[in-house]
Amino acid sequence: MSPPFHLAQVNVGRLKAPIDHPSIQDFTDNLDRINAVAEASPGFVWRLTGGGNNATDLAIGTDPLFIPNMSVWTDNPSLGAFVYRSDHVGIMRRRREWFEHMDLYMALWWVPGGHEPTVEEALEKLALLKSHGPTPAAFTFRTPFPAPTGEPVAPELDECA
Repeated sequence: MSPPFHLAQVNVGRLKAPIDHPSIQDFTDNLDRINAVAEASPGFVWRLTGGGNNATDLAIGTDPLFIPNMSVWTDNPSLGAFVYRSDHVGIMRRRREWFEHMDLYMALWWVPGGHEPTVEEALEKLALLKSHGPTPAAFTFRTPFPAPTGEPVAPELDECA
């Protein structure tokens, strides 16, 4: 039986040059390899893909240099193992070579099992994280929240009432 909730992640970035520019080639040359590592990792569920085997052609808005990366995992430890303890680390350490600096570029949130989040949903989670900080609705590795139980949450009573 699969868990009722899975962990979704988004990270976005604005490339320093078009995806086919020679200065971005090391990034693009490693996409298939790193995506294969993700797909073979324990806990991997789904990842966003566009016309190719990656999401680099799914520009956000009208800016072809602003690209998303999204995936869904069974839990936080599985995603963390891929992000911080696999071949992904070497590529992540080089991100400043290919991407402009962004203060906020990543968000995590829980989704019902089987749900494939949209880019629009992911952008909403980033905006929520930016405006409210980490909450159960959108959070970070540094400030994680547990998966919901799936049970209805009783409303909090107003102490002034």
